[in-house]
Amino acid sequence: MEWLLVGLGNPGPEYAGTRHNVGFMVIDALRDRYGAPLKRSKHQSIFGEARIEGVQVVLAKPMTFMNLSGRAVAPLIREFGLPLDRLLVIADEVDLPLGKIRMRSEGGAGGHNGHKSIIQSLGSNQYARLRIGVGRSEAGDTADHVLSRFLPEERSIVGEVLVRAVESCVALLTLGIDRAMQITNSGGEALGEGAAPD
Repeated sequence: MEWLLVGLGNPGPEYAGTRHNVGFMVIDALRDRYGAPLKRSKHQSIFGEARIEGVQVVLAKPMTFMNLSGRAVAPLIREFGLPLDRLLVIADEVDLPLGKIRMRSEGGAGGHNGHKSIIQSLGSNQYARLRIGVGRSEAGDTADHVLSRFLPEERSIVGEVLVRAVESCVALLTLGIDRAMQITNSGGEALGEGAAPD
């Protein structure tokens, strides 16, 4: 096993399709593209193994709630005997607008409860993360915003973002973190069907 890719979200149908679950959506997109059903259940996660462009990876979705994600991620990384520089965590990011994604090789929690839990459980922030922009609410209530579903007019943008997120993951696996960050972070913004840049 060469990499562990973890998408964060909240379990249960009431959270399906919410902004906070965009990490789950990226894992599902990778699963669908590479035929890797998430059939195993252990360490409060569902996961499956995949071969992506010749690289052996585990795709995982913690079944804890977001603020307990570390309870799933820490035992998974131990289970597969991987160093932290072979972990990618995919999560929503309110400080990026919808349509933007960013990759980092390490970093703090940035106010994200999933990352807070993972950093606490691992005792380190030295792992890669893919940040998927979901924007902020104009009303200013972040908790309600991230637990809301994408609007119908946003769905084409989300579809484009998922394609780009999969491409970023593939770049990481095949080209390494530095090149993957260059590719991901220099990318434009997904505008959705029929939209044009300002």
